[in-house]
Amino acid sequence: MKNRIATAVIILFLLLAALVALSACDVTDGVFLPAADAKGIAEQVVRIHIRANSNSEEDQAVKLAVRDDITAYLTSKLEGCENKTDALRVLDEEKENLRYIAQKALEHNGYDYKVRVELKTESFPERTYDGYTFPAGEYDALMIYLGEGTGDNWWCVAFPPLCFLPGDGENITYASWVKELLDRIF
Repeated sequence: MKNRIATAVIILFLLLAALVALSACDVTDGVFLPAADAKGIAEQVVRIHIRANSNSEEDQAVKLAVRDDITAYLTSKLEGCENKTDALRVLDEEKENLRYIAQKALEHNGYDYKVRVELKTESFPERTYDGYTFPAGEYDALMIYLGEGTGDNWWCVAFPPLCFLPGDGENITYASWVKELLDRIF
C-alpha cells in the first residue's frame, strides 16, 4: 500500500513540475521557446531590413544586389563590436556610407530611384530565419528603403552577425553568440 501511495505522489509531483515548466514557455512553430529568452532576443539584437521599391521581379532582384554590397561592407564594420550599443553606434555613423553604397548598386543596375537609410525601433511580426523563429516585438533596426520601399524586404540580424549570404553555391554563416543561444533554445 505504501508503494502505491509513494508512486502516486511521485507521478503527481512530476505532472505538476511538467505543468509549471510548460507555463513558463511559449510555443513557437511546435518548439517550446522560454518566454524570457524570446523577449531577451528582441532586446539583444539589431536587425537589418532592405525594403524593395516594389514587388516586381526587377525591383526584388536589385534589392538582392543592394543586399550583397551592404552586407559585404557591414561585415568588416561590425566585426569589432562587442555589444549592441557598439553596433548601434557604428550603424549610426555609417548611415551615409550605406546610403551611398545602396545608391551606387541601384545606379550600376540601371535604377534611378533614391535610397533612404534609417536607424530606428520598429515593430516586427514573428519571423523565421534559417530555422530560427524571432518573436514578434519591438526591435532596433537599420532600415534601408529603395525607392518607394513598399515591396517585400530582405532581412537578417546585423548584430550579433547572423546573416547568411550566398557564396559559391553555399551559405556562409557568421557564428555569433545569438546563433549559439538560438541553437540551445531550439
